Amino acid sequence: MPETNKPNHDGLTVITTHINADFDGISSVLAAHKLYPDSVVVLPNAGEKKNLKNFFISSLLYLFNMKRIADIAGEKVARVVLVDTRDLSRLGEVAAIIKEHAPEIHIFDHHPDQPEDLKGEFEIIRPVGATATILTTRLQEKGIPLTKEEATIICLGIYEDTGSFSYSSTTPEDFQAAAWLVSSGANLDIVSSLIAKELDPAQVALINEMLHRAERRMVNGVEITLVSLALEEYLPDLALLVQKMMRMESLGVLFVLAAMGNRIHVIARSCLPEVDCGTIMAELGGGGHAFAASASVRNMPLAQVEEKLGALLPVLVKPIRTARQLMSSPAISTAPLLPLSEASRLLTRYNINALVVTTFDDESETLLGFITRQVIERALSHNLGACPVQDFMSSSVATAAPDTDFNTLVDRIIGNKQRLLPIIENERVVGVVTRTDLLNLLVYSKEHARPESDAMGLEPHYPKQKPLLSLMRERLSREVLDLLKEIGTVAHAMGFGVYVVGGFVRDLLLRRKNDDIDIVIEGDGITFAKAFAERMGARINTYTKFGTSVIIFPNGFKVDVATSRMEYYPSPAALPEVETSSIKLDLYRRDFTINTLAIRLDPEGFGTLTDFFNGQRDIKEKRIRILHNLSFVEDPTRVFRAIKFEQRFGFTIGKVTHEMIKNAIHLDVFRELGGLRVFNEFKQILEEENPIPAILRIFDLGLMEIIHPGISRHNDLIAQLDEAKKVLAWHDLMYTDEPIERWVIYFLTLLAPCDRNVSEVVAKRLMLAPKHRKLLTEDRFHARGVYLWLTHSLPASNSDLHRQLAPLKTELLLYVMAISANEEIKKAISHYMSQLRHVSLSIMGRDLKELGLKPGPLYSQILEKTLAAKLDGTLHDREDELAFACRYRKG
Repeated sequence: MPETNKPNHDGLTVITTHINADFDGISSVLAAHKLYPDSVVVLPNAGEKKNLKNFFISSLLYLFNMKRIADIAGEKVARVVLVDTRDLSRLGEVAAIIKEHAPEIHIFDHHPDQPEDLKGEFEIIRPVGATATILTTRLQEKGIPLTKEEATIICLGIYEDTGSFSYSSTTPEDFQAAAWLVSSGANLDIVSSLIAKELDPAQVALINEMLHRAERRMVNGVEITLVSLALEEYLPDLALLVQKMMRMESLGVLFVLAAMGNRIHVIARSCLPEVDCGTIMAELGGGGHAFAASASVRNMPLAQVEEKLGALLPVLVKPIRTARQLMSSPAISTAPLLPLSEASRLLTRYNINALVVTTFDDESETLLGFITRQVIERALSHNLGACPVQDFMSSSVATAAPDTDFNTLVDRIIGNKQRLLPIIENERVVGVVTRTDLLNLLVYSKEHARPESDAMGLEPHYPKQKPLLSLMRERLSREVLDLLKEIGTVAHAMGFGVYVVGGFVRDLLLRRKNDDIDIVIEGDGITFAKAFAERMGARINTYTKFGTSVIIFPNGFKVDVATSRMEYYPSPAALPEVETSSIKLDLYRRDFTINTLAIRLDPEGFGTLTDFFNGQRDIKEKRIRILHNLSFVEDPTRVFRAIKFEQRFGFTIGKVTHEMIKNAIHLDVFRELGGLRVFNEFKQILEEENPIPAILRIFDLGLMEIIHPGISRHNDLIAQLDEAKKVLAWHDLMYTDEPIERWVIYFLTLLAPCDRNVSEVVAKRLMLAPKHRKLLTEDRFHARGVYLWLTHSLPASNSDLHRQLAPLKTELLLYVMAISANEEIKKAISHYMSQLRHVSLSIMGRDLKELGLKPGPLYSQILEKTLAAKLDGTLHDREDELAFACRYRKG
């Protein structure tokens, strides 16, 4: 039957929505009331609860022809218009009218279809962000005008149900509808004030309780958070608190069960396609969207509802993990004739517990078996290290394909008592799934409670994944976000996995600006970089040995691209050797857990955070933690980075990590460390906004001796470093366009008490560039002489100041200011920098030549004396300078 909005003279037209209507339901009722002008509005349960929405309704009654169900008793109802629902069980007392009168039903809804949904004679059902969007489009098509108040109310529904256009369910139609409402006079200040309602103290306390009670479970590879609460009275706007918790914790899926009165209210939210909230809540008698739904359960205790929900989840949550997502790739394999002693070294090099045994014939690979660390070690204990691997390998091997689901993987590994399961694709071993991979997944929910001392394992953990797209939209510029999407699209089209990793992701979570974009490609990073640079009209520098590239855009912006790789260190403090690997092993080679975070950029998973090593937890707990206990032995420069990050972010070096630093110092692993590597790390610390706490931490740990034992923490050091910080701040304020090397001032201040011999040893140890070596070993002592002159010669004329200070670079002038406790010296240098150093003459050598002087040493003498006179204020213009030069020549 076609839609008709004309009055039905055979009975009433009733407009209604679901119980406990949200703003979208209320807004949709008003919009429908405009489409059906002679209708009456019946809101089920309206006015029963004291909350924001019902206060809002009561203040806007004049816009509705609102009736209670008792007011229309006895009247014939010819038509019922349903908005934002099709569920008879959610219509309250209006359901009885439908059963009694069998009216014509019109439906406007954006929820997914459910088996028990009512059917209407007229329906508009579309998967948009809000039902108010559907009705707004209808009003616009029919040319029905709105008052400013009406436009504001309807706009409120769109903003709420789309999360202010941040939810993944938002569509272009939602934006277009909101734009039309704003053009009709919608007041966004009112919308914002109602959507962004401040929490009262009781609500804040409840959110804290929810966080405390949160239980995390892994269901079919999906992380799900459940919260159970028993409340003494009904809590309005519980859904608001649920949404707040989702955003605060960046959760992928959240179920909150709250016992209130004689009901258990269940609110479900999901950002993941594997969890359909509407389907799950339908099993509890509720309904909603795939991403937001709820249910109200009567006559069942809280524990029983939780148990029922727990039983539903494994059935209704789609498995997220297959072998392709779980496997470590590439598989580390060995030839069958390799001696067991060499196989043992392979296990140690790659930090694994089992090897796949294969043979190659032209382009094909044959899997022969596998051998474990336990078998090899027992063989070595019997002096069998010269025996080939094939003599002791397990040749009966179960395998799986990349698309094998999680449960099948468990069955094959456990059922066959295998330590690892080779994954075969196109007759090649493309990876392995280990028992450790499965164990990390199965016991994941317990991992959150583990102390650091128990978490310093050598195996990569199962990755935790969370959606970060909303945070990316909030923190990143449109240009950067579009660039990341384009990178993901191009890499995906080339068949490569692609991630943005490291400090960029860490600082995104810390809400700190960081424009250094590091991309990791699971595939050929250089091939991708060349293709992407050509597509974007950019230049590229490649480094084949490490599989890395730098893409340089026309505006100078740079993106670093690397092939995912693993490293092993042939000896302590040596540079690593590099091999291609998976993203998991690429992240495992990094220095600290907070730098192991990655965000997927492929179109399907764009914005999904991947965390193998509890980096999120360490960021939240403000802790610097290494990934394994040999980290500082393999790369001692990580000690300096630990200090840098600790002080930059206000974090604390973890207990085990701190012990490993002391152990590395005790073992003297820094002895073999190249000076240039030490310098680069130390320079980065000195370039921090405030390096002083890090410098003092280096002294406390005894690390300054690595640079030179003669650099001491003397009594005046802290005061001088503070002065260095102050003079740098002064320089930044006064001379914003003058670039300087900030680290130089701090380094010179540290070396202030040291003699020339110590300075030369330091410069040689750190392999400084010639200009920096000269700065430390020659220029610093010249500056020291100027400092002594200033100490005894002030006050001095402008010309004398200029003659003494002009040869010094800006860094040396600031250094002199830093080491001086004499305010008169600081003022003299400040006066020189602001008033004297840029004073120059208008006359030049050719002017002297025109005066009849022959070119020679006299030119310099005359110009120098003329400049001195100008600095001292006796000359004011070119004529004065020429006259002075003439007099000087004659005199």
